[in-house]
Amino acid sequence: MNVLIIEDDKALARELGLYLHNERFHCDFARTGREASEKLFVNEYDFVLLDLGLPDQDGLQLLAEARKERNQQASIIILSARGTVDDRIKGLDLGADDYLAKPYSLLELVSRMQAIVRRKHGVTQDTLGFGPFVLNVSDRTLRYHGEQEVTLTKKEFDLLHYLLLHRHKVLTRLQLSEHIWGSMISDSDDRDSNFIDVHVKNIRKKLAPYDSGDWIETVRGVGYRIKTAQEA
Repeated sequence: MNVLIIEDDKALARELGLYLHNERFHCDFARTGREASEKLFVNEYDFVLLDLGLPDQDGLQLLAEARKERNQQASIIILSARGTVDDRIKGLDLGADDYLAKPYSLLELVSRMQAIVRRKHGVTQDTLGFGPFVLNVSDRTLRYHGEQEVTLTKKEFDLLHYLLLHRHKVLTRLQLSEHIWGSMISDSDDRDSNFIDVHVKNIRKKLAPYDSGDWIETVRGVGYRIKTAQEA
């Protein structure tokens, strides 16, 4: 998932970014409100981690702006030394999904991020099922009837996970590629190439020996979606 870290403390931002990278998040960084606004306008993020004490702008103002721009669906967590009740209330009233006062535990932060994902997508546990398959988010495995493991690469797992979280939507190739590679892809990279198609083809090939259902539907000219049990 894509994360924008808005933090003017370079060392803290680096530590947070490294930890999240190890937890398989893609991270962008902004040290000022202006830089953050530019990134929010251009890129789509699953999470925005926002420090309130920015050098050029109050973080609460940036929060209000973010809720009006392209990233209205992003989950925003405030990470700030300003931990008074008034600050927490203001942040939550302006649309923040959570608020952690500094110093905070990185382990707790990731746990809260995972809880927000489950809540937003109506997932009550760490497993997502489709037909005879169960995808376990915690140990990153895909199993057939809960027993035989289907081996997936990291990107195949992330792609399937994202499709399952949005199982009632058609996701474009651009949305899927941004989720897998983040906004770190340069303009010279072929973001709209057949990378996603190749990954989908490989997933289908790995599912086929276990079940004849074609669980990933190609929506011509748009992208992909997960079929329901009745459709497959």
